[in-house]
Amino acid sequence: MNRAFILLLGLAVFTSCKSDQKTEPKPIEEELSIAQKIANASGFQRWNNVSQINFTFNVDRDTTHFERTWSWKPKTGDVVSISNNDTIAYNRSAVDSTSLNADKGFINDKYWLLAPFQLVWDTSATISEISTENAPISSKSLNKITLTYPNEGGYTPGDAYDFYFDDDYMVKEWVFRKGNSKEPSMITTWEDYEDFGGIKISKTHKKSEGNWKLYFSNIEIIKN
Repeated sequence: MNRAFILLLGLAVFTSCKSDQKTEPKPIEEELSIAQKIANASGFQRWNNVSQINFTFNVDRDTTHFERTWSWKPKTGDVVSISNNDTIAYNRSAVDSTSLNADKGFINDKYWLLAPFQLVWDTSATISEISTENAPISSKSLNKITLTYPNEGGYTPGDAYDFYFDDDYMVKEWVFRKGNSKEPSMITTWEDYEDFGGIKISKTHKKSEGNWKLYFSNIEIIKN
């Protein structure tokens, strides 16, 4: 058997062995929903590491100022409310008559703080298809989705929120419509973003008219 024949035979055997090897199929990556993309843009992937979040909710209207401070442990549901020198501590699994008003305030203030995450958390709500429209305050062309809550359940059933966000899935403006009314109940900006260990929070919200500003201070996010 000559040398050339031996080389050809060896090559044939090698090629045969390679063709017999099974190729593992590539895993199919699940396409993220618009809600997930908006939440992830604000750092939702890092939320599981959060053991406590502290913040102060502020509203300035003309010459008046309102504020209340919260400490929340999302893993245990423990909440502490501090407002007008009054402190209330409760657990969200055991809201009673003494903590009901505090919990309503907490849900409102936490919603303003983490609304992009609510798009994922609030599974009972419906989310519209994405569209492109001019934002109501800036008139910039932005992406838009509408989050609508069912008519039963929760503290404010039937409400709707129009989220206006850019191509990086960061919320820039929103419209609140009480009871899913056609006319806006409130329109504000989403600005002054700050990164807290990978979680991005819009600290300031303003209306286009009047001397009105809602903002957050004393934000502290504690991770495991």
